[in-house]
Amino acid sequence: MRTRIKICGLTRQEDMLVAIDAGADALGLVFYPPSPRFVDLETADALAQLVPPFVTAVGLFANADPQVVRETLAAVPLHLLQFHGDEDEDYCRQFDRPYVKAARMKPGIDLLQYVSAFPSAQAILLDAFVEGFGGGGKAFDWNLIPRSLPKPLILSGGLDAGNVGEAVVRVRPAAVDVSSGVEAAKGIKDAKKIHAFVSAVRAAGMAETD
Repeated sequence: MRTRIKICGLTRQEDMLVAIDAGADALGLVFYPPSPRFVDLETADALAQLVPPFVTAVGLFANADPQVVRETLAAVPLHLLQFHGDEDEDYCRQFDRPYVKAARMKPGIDLLQYVSAFPSAQAILLDAFVEGFGGGGKAFDWNLIPRSLPKPLILSGGLDAGNVGEAVVRVRPAAVDVSSGVEAAKGIKDAKKIHAFVSAVRAAGMAETD
């Protein structure tokens, strides 16, 4: 099965178009105000309008007031929600929108128990544990991932064109998620890095099928 690719933390139309042209399957917009990749509703709507058919627009939130999420959904055409905070199952499913739940990986986490707490999630996203939420550019020990999870796995955290091929082969995630690994600066993407990242994922997938 082909590994899907999400480019997250998009803030500019030119970067959105590059990610689409490169073949990204999903495009992430950050609605967590402390993040340098945060986008306001007007900007987010303009970016989301660029998303073509069969590509997923994803909204990232962390411990947001439910009304903020609802206002965002009313203003921006998002297909999928991504929760990076301390949200529980009841919180995540209240918006009647497909969602993925992030787990911040560190030694001692019981990932099987964590996954079981979110039966309605479409997938579980694994990211490194850092201060704040998301976009830390830090990798975690992939050996912490159990061999079998009852949910599709999205791998994030410190990925770039140099290591994502190994990640695909070793972890075999359903998808990979990158932000800082394809940036020239926080919130500013690098077109060459985006294309190199997508190419590395595709090459690793082809190598697996040989």
